[in-house]
Amino acid sequence: MTAELVVLLVVVVTALAFDFTNGFHDTGNAMATSIATGALRPKVAVALSATLNLVGAFLSVEVAATVAKGVVDLGTVSGEALLLIVFAGLVGGIIWNLTTWLLGLPSSSSHALFGGLIGAAIASLGMSGVEWGGVLGKVVVPALLAPVVAALVAAVGTRLVYKLTDSVSEDRRTRGFRLGQIGSASLVSLAHGTNDAQKTMGVIFLALVAHGSLTADDEMPFWVKFTCAVAIALGTYLGGWRIIRTLGKGLVEIAAPQGMAAESSSAAIILTSSHFGLPLSTTHVATGSILGTGLGRKGAEVRWGVAGRMVVAWLVTLPSAAVVGAVCWAVAHLIGGLPGVVVVFAALCALAGYMFLRSQRQPVHAGNVNDEWQGGSDDGHTLPASAHGVSPDTDLPSESDPLRQGRR
Repeated sequence: MTAELVVLLVVVVTALAFDFTNGFHDTGNAMATSIATGALRPKVAVALSATLNLVGAFLSVEVAATVAKGVVDLGTVSGEALLLIVFAGLVGGIIWNLTTWLLGLPSSSSHALFGGLIGAAIASLGMSGVEWGGVLGKVVVPALLAPVVAALVAAVGTRLVYKLTDSVSEDRRTRGFRLGQIGSASLVSLAHGTNDAQKTMGVIFLALVAHGSLTADDEMPFWVKFTCAVAIALGTYLGGWRIIRTLGKGLVEIAAPQGMAAESSSAAIILTSSHFGLPLSTTHVATGSILGTGLGRKGAEVRWGVAGRMVVAWLVTLPSAAVVGAVCWAVAHLIGGLPGVVVVFAALCALAGYMFLRSQRQPVHAGNVNDEWQGGSDDGHTLPASAHGVSPDTDLPSESDPLRQGRR
């Protein structure tokens, strides 16, 4: 086995690891509102979402083609140099995903990946190594427009939903829309698979082209589709409860009609973007939709402080991941060849392990993800007060939970 083949294998494993983090980082995009309103029990929700992510990954390859050919200029680099750029970019994306997951911030996995690739490409090739036309037209512009469009569509949808059901009792309306939420949340999960799983497919395709196993004009191999679909589905099933909590409880106090409006808006926008090959951030779309439901419902509370922190995270995602990608490329390049890749990969594993252990100090899981948001409004906390007092095997706070005792 040659050193270049080992590097390719490490790159493929790292890509699937990114796909896995993408899954649990973005589960909340589809299921946060259904969990928050009680339409689906938390563990049932993530299992359903994982299954539909798996199916959705096989429905299209348009986004994969954009990622494979629209970020790094393939005319300026090939072979081991391109493999190193892809590897460093993936590491940058994974580190940003893990950091924002630990903080409970729903940032964009897509932009983390693009940022990492852009940073590594610039460090290796200079500014000319990036397909800036593709980045601007298919990444930056959609990133600016998607949350705004999603918020407007969801706001109008929410207003219409409440207007059309004004004469229906609150109990009947809630029961009916909870059923509708299951269908709309399922559609978002399917749409997420058609968009996000393909980003990793595109990266692996790029690595295979760099190794010489494929040419840029070849079709996507089935094994790439299958492994990426399984990786994102497994990550989705893990839950990503910290981000689910922020989206479901932290941004807007959401009711079932709002949840259905948000999920329907998100699904429509994500599926449209997948059809046109736009690697849209499902996080931006879902967050914009949830915010829009707060604007569309009279008297609803929107926590603008929480929304502001999300926007800051969005703005720094691309440059932050780019810096990490550039640093990882520099370290691997300085050491050289396979040893450099192994050192960076080992550092990534160590950092991932540290973040996991850090998260266990205040765990968020299916048992406490729906606890009341602390602090009332903009000064609320991402982590539930009962983070140490809930059994992970139940969907309800334990007897020792101070929130539960306080409501008696």
